[in-house]
Amino acid sequence: MKMTTALIKSLTILTKPIREAQLSDGHGTQTALVSALQRNLSELQKHISGDEELAEARQLLEEVRRDITWVCSDTDDLTWSFVQECLLLLLCLARHLNRLLEAFHQNPTAPNPATPEAAPPLSPDVLSVAQQKTLGTVLQFVVTLGLCPYLAPGVGVALGLRSAFGAAVEGAVRHDVAPAGEQRLLITTNVLLEVSALSSLATPVFTRHLGDIMAALCQLAYRPKRPEGDGTNSNKGLTVEERKSCKEALHNLLRKVYQPIVIKELLVLQGGPKQASSGSRGGGKALTQAPAWLRRLCGQLLSDRLMQPQGVQAVVRAILEGTGGGDSDWRKCDAVAKILAACPQQSLSAESYYSQVCPQVLELLHFKDKLTAQQFQRVATRAALIMVQERPEFAQRFLLFPLLSPLHHSAEGTGDDLSQDGVQEWELTRCIEDVYKICVVGSSPSEVLLKALADVISTLFSLFCFTKQNVSHLRTSCQEILIWFLSHSEHSVALSQLKHLCGLLGEVSGVRHGFQFSPGSEGGARLTVREPISDEDDALYEKVSGEQWRVQCLVQLLGEMKDSDLPGEFFLLLLQDLTAVAAEQEEVEQEVDTSSMTLLELEQHLLGRVSGHGQRLALLQVLAIMCDGLPYTQLLRKPTQVLGFIVSMLQRACVSLERGTDSPVESQTLSMGMGLVATLLSGAAELTADDYSSMGELLPHLEQISQQHPEPVIQELASDLRATIATHGAYRPKTVPKTATQHTSAQSPAQPAGHSSNSLPARTQSSRVPSRQQDRSQPISHPKHTTDSGATPKVNDIQRTGVIPNYGNSEPSSSKAFSECLLEACDPDVPTRAVALRLLTRSVSDGDKEALQNKDKLLTLFLENLEHEDSFVYLSAIQGLAVLADTFPEQILERLLGEYQTGATVGSPKRERSLETRLKVGEVLMRASRAMGDLAPHYGRPLIGVFLSGTRDEDSSVRASGLSNLGELCQRLNFSLGSMAQELSTCLTALIKTDKEAEVRRAAVHVIALVIRGLSDKTTQVLGDVLLELYRALKWVVRSDPDEVAVLHAQIALEELDDVMKRFIFPQQKLEKRIVVLP
Repeated sequence: MKMTTALIKSLTILTKPIREAQLSDGHGTQTALVSALQRNLSELQKHISGDEELAEARQLLEEVRRDITWVCSDTDDLTWSFVQECLLLLLCLARHLNRLLEAFHQNPTAPNPATPEAAPPLSPDVLSVAQQKTLGTVLQFVVTLGLCPYLAPGVGVALGLRSAFGAAVEGAVRHDVAPAGEQRLLITTNVLLEVSALSSLATPVFTRHLGDIMAALCQLAYRPKRPEGDGTNSNKGLTVEERKSCKEALHNLLRKVYQPIVIKELLVLQGGPKQASSGSRGGGKALTQAPAWLRRLCGQLLSDRLMQPQGVQAVVRAILEGTGGGDSDWRKCDAVAKILAACPQQSLSAESYYSQVCPQVLELLHFKDKLTAQQFQRVATRAALIMVQERPEFAQRFLLFPLLSPLHHSAEGTGDDLSQDGVQEWELTRCIEDVYKICVVGSSPSEVLLKALADVISTLFSLFCFTKQNVSHLRTSCQEILIWFLSHSEHSVALSQLKHLCGLLGEVSGVRHGFQFSPGSEGGARLTVREPISDEDDALYEKVSGEQWRVQCLVQLLGEMKDSDLPGEFFLLLLQDLTAVAAEQEEVEQEVDTSSMTLLELEQHLLGRVSGHGQRLALLQVLAIMCDGLPYTQLLRKPTQVLGFIVSMLQRACVSLERGTDSPVESQTLSMGMGLVATLLSGAAELTADDYSSMGELLPHLEQISQQHPEPVIQELASDLRATIATHGAYRPKTVPKTATQHTSAQSPAQPAGHSSNSLPARTQSSRVPSRQQDRSQPISHPKHTTDSGATPKVNDIQRTGVIPNYGNSEPSSSKAFSECLLEACDPDVPTRAVALRLLTRSVSDGDKEALQNKDKLLTLFLENLEHEDSFVYLSAIQGLAVLADTFPEQILERLLGEYQTGATVGSPKRERSLETRLKVGEVLMRASRAMGDLAPHYGRPLIGVFLSGTRDEDSSVRASGLSNLGELCQRLNFSLGSMAQELSTCLTALIKTDKEAEVRRAAVHVIALVIRGLSDKTTQVLGDVLLELYRALKWVVRSDPDEVAVLHAQIALEELDDVMKRFIFPQQKLEKRIVVLP
């Protein structure tokens, strides 16, 4: 280490700074520099020759002098003499450290067993901080005096652009003396490369001076022999061997240095733009223009870096590292993307370039670091989109196909080369995420991109349907991709794809036969082999349910496109198809002579008929789900779509007239269409001349109706509507506003007439089919021809229109007669009966006098309707009984308790009720318990007895129902529960430990949770005697019960109890001050 210290000390003497006194004496910077270098050289000679301890260093220095041939002792340039001494000392230091390192590796120091925790021995080539600082100063002098002054103009960054001191250095260097400038540059570069062979010395060399060394090597290896713009005789060309060695050294250096740093330095070496401005922005100095040979060389080297493995990543890191975001970051990302998307001139072929670059561009999308991922995603997205737009033939092969390959492998007809694992979860996840980033985030649609996505859209939609059935993080991404594709595709293509996804153009599953999507372990999806289904019925059920689920998912997808016209256009397209089906139905149903057919022709004929029926059913199914799942504001959001809807209805009516059929559906369709036209023409919306022109499509259909319809009133109305449209409203007969008023009278009072396109209007009086009420012995009055919009429609009108009026704010005079509602509540027609039951319930809740007086009749009616099989009816009856129990708790609850306890009607001949009816009565009691509120302690005691007795029923469903009702009631009893706490605890504990049915044990545990939750802080007071018993029962469930749901309920109850006990033991401290007034 003494040798290392001696050499470093010599370097310190050689680089001693200029004294301030020399600068203040009036001497220039250049003169002061030369005098300081002369003085330091003299002091170094005295130090080396006079100190006897430096004998070993002198010997090493002489040895180095003998080995080299480039030392010029008779030079007249003081700066070069100084550089030579620095280079000699650096070589001595490098050789000495290399010898120490070799000896250290040959004879490693054995660790001391007495102190195994001691640190390992330090490598002898490690320098201290002060030594590294001295070494950095020496390297700076060497580069400044021995390398930069000999670079050609435009090669590297000139010293004058770096600092004011650089101009003084350039003036101090003499180029007219030996050795020549090229030789000096070669010597300095070779010594620096030799020194950097040692790792401890390479770090200070390359971290600060890599660009200067690269510039020197480029000039030495590739500069033309005739210097550009330099007529001096000092710069002569090098030998072929020297130039070849410089080329090898340059390529070795570029290969082993961190690539982003190399790319940065190459970009700097390329220099400024060709049209360099005289003054740079911000007052700084602009880079000079690089020579043409250097620009070509840097372009070639940059292309080589880009074509290497991970070359794209290196280019992106070189340009974007250190950026903090913002507008400049966006501009840089766009610039890098354009560089990556453009094939360089130095590339052998465009195909080889894109085949290597496109996979690397896709890899940029997979980084996890937040900031890096964001920047790389911008670059990759922009580069991919630019490639797709400018080089679609290569982008399709090398970018889009690898991007979508997991979806291609999952699709049908891809061959039989899939393994049993199909497509892995990570492949599908990465594919969906990459497509989302490029398509949705990039948001730059192109024909090639949309076409590539259209090839896998059915597979993507199948994956979306799968994610809708499960919890998956891919659901949102799939949905956004599908919406993006449908929104940016041409309307004809989008509509065709929607029909294809619905199965209207043939059966499609989107997944290869024999495979299916399955849940992945990380919340994604994977493609696996489908287990075969042996039962034909099960296979058929799975197929039908799968098709229906696909249609529902598609309708939900359209529901997300709230600002798009596509749902409405698709709806109108389906209506047109429905009209075409109606027109073709008569031809299809015509008898065909099959006697002359062969067996093959007969089979094809029958298969064609079956296929046609299947397509018609599929069309009706899609229309039904769309009408049920999408609001009319989305289906008909534009006037043109409303007009198309009316045209489709009138077309179907015309088809029906041509066939000579008059079904209620067709009559209602005609009434709806003509009612909507009359509403539009009567001033519901302000119509312009363009609107009247577009309504001209209705004229031929209205003319056909006016001539062929059997009803004179309909003929007259169609003729009047046609005349109004043809004259653009100038001629408006009285029948038009009258029909519009009748059409809007069927709307709900809360719905404005302008929204009439969503509801079905009542048919005109002349075309009504006599209803069942008109045939009964007791006549019911019907309104005659009237234009009073406040008149309330009858039940048959409600049934036809599908609208239930809101009677809550109606006057008593306009409400439905009570006797009529009672009669209709017994009607065999389900909608009529259900509406009547709800109207009776509303009359009781509103306090109608006649309804309250006939509470016994209502009770019997509601109880009888509990046994109805339709859910619309018995749910209405349950709601009516709950309202009655809330209004007359004493009388009604007693009757209901009897029904629930014995299953027979109290006060009437005993007739056993079914189990389902008893459970419905239990539902009524639970709703009544919820509605009791503060009256629960008063009316709840008989209820508890009945519910407790229900826990001993033979049927497990009744036991579970009783426990459920018991929980709802007990959490509202508060302190009234105290006297029954022991009985309740014994019952619940016994059921928890002895009942064999899991649902009963779950209900018992849930009762405890509800009671604790309802009592809250009063739990310790009310349940103090049985709290320990309940706690042990809950712990027993957690430890021993095999049912996971029961264990979960027990854990929830224990958490409730834990919160209660914490508040009891550690009450909340209240900062309050009590003031007591003494007597």
